[in-house]
Amino acid sequence: MKILVTGGAGFIGSNFIRLVLKERVAWAVVNLDSLTYCGNLENLKDVQDDNRYTFVHGDIADREFVDRLLSEGFDIVVNFAAESHVDRSILDASPFIRTNVEGTMVLLEGVNKHGIKKFVQISTDEVYGSIEEGSFSETSRLAAGSPYSASKAAADLLALAYWNTYKTPVTVTRCTNNYGPYQFPEKLIPLAISNVLEGKPIPVYGDGLNVRDWIYVEDHCRAILAVVEKGKPGEVYNIAGGSEKTNLEIVQMLLKLLVKGKDMMRFVTDRPGHDRRYSLNDSKIRKGLKWKPRYNFDEGMKRTVDWYRENEDWWKRIKTGEYLKYYQKMYMNR
Repeated sequence: MKILVTGGAGFIGSNFIRLVLKERVAWAVVNLDSLTYCGNLENLKDVQDDNRYTFVHGDIADREFVDRLLSEGFDIVVNFAAESHVDRSILDASPFIRTNVEGTMVLLEGVNKHGIKKFVQISTDEVYGSIEEGSFSETSRLAAGSPYSASKAAADLLALAYWNTYKTPVTVTRCTNNYGPYQFPEKLIPLAISNVLEGKPIPVYGDGLNVRDWIYVEDHCRAILAVVEKGKPGEVYNIAGGSEKTNLEIVQMLLKLLVKGKDMMRFVTDRPGHDRRYSLNDSKIRKGLKWKPRYNFDEGMKRTVDWYRENEDWWKRIKTGEYLKYYQKMYMNR
């Protein structure tokens, strides 16, 4: 089995590659990543010498490049490649449209042309928008509330349209908030942990009562693997951790684990259009594909805090921008 993972140098993609190499020993993995600010090959340093793993530097929106790569023959494409930070999308939506929408279209065209057996589009619960009570199912209407989530909703609809029109073997996954090792420290949990370890305050948007459901990244990756192996084309699968928490609860839990007081919190002006609550019903994947999370929230958070404590060099190089200098020298100036 030969699988192309796009965006594999990012947080979830790198964890997925590591899981595949560990548990599917007969599979070969090609990691395609453009190494933007959140792509980091240090995330895969422990597998870089594995002869089943290959890194390719490139952009999923580059049609000729993607066509040449896919012509080498793949069984599966899993598309993690995305601009994903809501705040950045509010400042400038154009990179989100290029990567998340145009890039997905280029991949879909390549999958069609080269007869690839399965294309898994990795999406987000944010495409459904906010919900006061209850949970969204896979058939709920999409109501994206930010330029980021709108770009992901567009990509989802495009992928499903290719299934409807061309029978492109597309499957879409939509997951709740991830946390765990190798998450870029602009996101809430790694930002909070690293700030505390540096003696800096933790910024909390608005009143801190926005609710998200959280899943440990390895559990998400196992769900994706289940979809790769058993998911049906043309279907959407919600993936949830079953751990709904307010941002304030998250920060307070982290302060407790790090043995720090509430004086480390700083309430800041809320993000424009900040969705209040996300919640997914994921009974479809649990019943149909026999998947469920292995880690409860308390265990996952402890593992996460321990990892960031033990890997200060990793996140400090990101926060100072040192990691970017290496990649700019190696890849960007050729």
